[in-house]
Amino acid sequence: MAKCDICSKGVSFGIKVSHSHRRSNAMWKPNVKKVRVLVNGAAKNVNVCTRCLRSNLVERA
Repeated sequence: MAKCDICSKGVSFGIKVSHSHRRSNAMWKPNVKKVRVLVNGAAKNVNVCTRCLRSNLVERA
């Protein structure tokens, strides 16, 4: 599941356009890691994007 449990960043959709301007559907997934995090004093496995990890929005267990 490509969704961050902290900021709820998820999959985004769009259209890829080639050099010859042919179009095809595209899907971009966020960089999500499964991390042990302290939630209310207890350790829990949570899906967290790397932006939230880098900006210290979670405390690792």
